[in-house]
Amino acid sequence: MMEQQFIDILRHELVTTIGCTEPTAIVITAAYAKKYVQGEVEHIKVKASRNIIKNAFSVKIPGTDSCGINLAAAIGTMELDPGKNLEILSDLKREDILAAKNMVDNGLVTVELADSPKKIYVEVVVETANSYARAVVEDFHDNVVLIEVNGEGKKIEKNSQTSHEEILKMDDVNLDSIINFINEVDIGKLDLIKKCIKLNTCICLEGLNGNYGLNVGKNIKSSIDGKALLDDNSNFAIALTAAGSDARMAGCNLPVMSNSGSGNQGISATMPVVGFAININSNDETVLRAVTLSNLVTIYIKSILGRLSPLCGATIASTGACCGIVYLMGGNSEEIKTCIQNIMGNVTGMLCDGAKSGCALKVATCTSAAFQSAICIMEGDYLSSTDGIIEEDPEDTIKNFSRIGNQGMKEADKIVLDVMMKKTNSDQQICDI
Repeated sequence: MMEQQFIDILRHELVTTIGCTEPTAIVITAAYAKKYVQGEVEHIKVKASRNIIKNAFSVKIPGTDSCGINLAAAIGTMELDPGKNLEILSDLKREDILAAKNMVDNGLVTVELADSPKKIYVEVVVETANSYARAVVEDFHDNVVLIEVNGEGKKIEKNSQTSHEEILKMDDVNLDSIINFINEVDIGKLDLIKKCIKLNTCICLEGLNGNYGLNVGKNIKSSIDGKALLDDNSNFAIALTAAGSDARMAGCNLPVMSNSGSGNQGISATMPVVGFAININSNDETVLRAVTLSNLVTIYIKSILGRLSPLCGATIASTGACCGIVYLMGGNSEEIKTCIQNIMGNVTGMLCDGAKSGCALKVATCTSAAFQSAICIMEGDYLSSTDGIIEEDPEDTIKNFSRIGNQGMKEADKIVLDVMMKKTNSDQQICDI
């Protein structure tokens, strides 16, 4: 009975994106504002939430070999099509990049911390000599909720008549319903998962073959080839997954399939399962079901924790991946659910200190933890409800995990941003933090 609901959730939360979604949200917002002004841009004012600033601060923007909130806003005024949503950067040209960098160099962009309780909030005002426009995106990276032109509101045309809230109403979703769906769904209805595997495999292979960021995945693969690390199922999957994050954080312009608004989460939920499946020669149907399971568990946990969090998103995606790995190992429903106990007792507390090249290290760590947890479960070993945040019911463990992220780590999140903003080499031109 819930089949269509899960398919709708997958379509909503598995979205193709180019580049990190936080700077892309700034590009989208600026593009909407620029669309409604006439004349040459004289000033761009950005207000963004703490989580947006943190994740847009250090990550490379595809095609630019540069990072910057101010640069993202300037790029958004380069006649890009905001209707392309998270693929808006697919039209970015070299002359656009040079013009945007010139705007930043000339001090035409200012950035401030928004006075908003929302984790995802971007407001951009674009001013010319004779007009101005203001656009606001909130809650979701491409969800424009306001367009104001010279003080007058404009009607916003939505791509879908179904609201985000309606699709993500998950009151009747739990781990059992997800597992039932995975076991029963006709795989002919999982074409989106096939696309997910294809896109994310492509960028991971690019990361292994190219030279991106810290080359975490490439270095692990080289160590396997050089016999410093074992050539086993887990190390190959760790290398493959980390390589995708290497490429993405370094500004590779290949598309990825994101999960819950994050490309790294899409990679981390998909590729450990795919990498493991390659080495154990799983059949296509089993792989599709395992990858779907991983992505749905990730979406489910994110729906409780929130779209952006002080906790690193790789911890959530690796929890999904652990479930997918156990499925590939032949684990039953109880073993799939119980593996969540092991991994959440392991990686809980890993801070998100912004999107950057170092994310690939965290992705590698969490992917390794997914395999450790899965192996223990298949040997019959698991954490007890007397241990730390672990409860008898994995659903309650997820709630504890989310409580730590939403309540316990608020102050840590503020400190992280404060540390970032006090760096002497910052050129982000951010005030009022």
